[in-house]
Amino acid sequence: MLIVAALYHFTRFPDPAALKAPLAKCACSHGVRGTLLLAPEGINGTIAGTRAGIDAVLAHIRALPGCAGVEWKESTAQAMPFGRMKVRLKREIVTMGQPDVDPTAAVGRYVAPQDWNALISAPDVAVIDTRNDYEVEIGSFAGAVDPGTRSFRDFPAWWRDNAHHFHNKRIAMFCTGGIRCEKSTNFLLGEGVAEVFHLQGGILKYLEEVPEQDSLWRGECFVFDKRVSLGHGLRQGRHDLCHACRRPLAPQDHDRPEYEEGVSCHRCAAEYSDADRARFRTRQRQAERGECFGQDMPTRP
Repeated sequence: MLIVAALYHFTRFPDPAALKAPLAKCACSHGVRGTLLLAPEGINGTIAGTRAGIDAVLAHIRALPGCAGVEWKESTAQAMPFGRMKVRLKREIVTMGQPDVDPTAAVGRYVAPQDWNALISAPDVAVIDTRNDYEVEIGSFAGAVDPGTRSFRDFPAWWRDNAHHFHNKRIAMFCTGGIRCEKSTNFLLGEGVAEVFHLQGGILKYLEEVPEQDSLWRGECFVFDKRVSLGHGLRQGRHDLCHACRRPLAPQDHDRPEYEEGVSCHRCAAEYSDADRARFRTRQRQAERGECFGQDMPTRP
């Protein structure tokens, strides 16, 4: 059994590049795989390994500037969900493209998973899912607003186009692990919204702590690793992945006429050219012969 640790922490790194090699060396020396992003605003990522390996990497991260209080969420995997270890330098640890947004200055009010149901059931609360459209499609909270965004960068424009629908409403927001809500709640506060809340620890913490019989969650939660989706109790879900577009597929989606393993699905069949599909078929044949290794899912919120 392997431990999967998802983490993020907003802090100021004056020189993220100087942190990259030592962090990668620590992870690799302990057999830990996954992706960690470093940016001037902090660290974000998901890693997997043995208990000892994860503990070693987390100790290294806690020793980074301003990271002593970093929190993380753990789940388990029967097999290694990542092909390799990657430490990448980015402009943002989650891309919103709003230079004035600063989660270290102010964020919405945290709501514990045990208190979330009561909040989102209140008639004066609007509940907004800040995740991408393909994530929302396989699961969300009952009654939540789906902005229909293809990337997190689209959220500010969506809000500005639709803010008038939420006049005199308290806003409750949620995402997979909490990182997108750190930025989106700061953004809404900057837009003049008086009361903004977000789910502490994100959907994953809610699915871990709230009993299924009491849950307002419907469906499964997309995750950015080879497990693809998780359900209540953080049990692995039933979805797998289209390796052309990296979107989740339910078992019945394999029966659609647009589906070709490794090449296309009903969501992306019209998005790629014949040349793209020919390249995907070559890649799929290589994978079937065992020639492709170390391909991880991208971090694409």
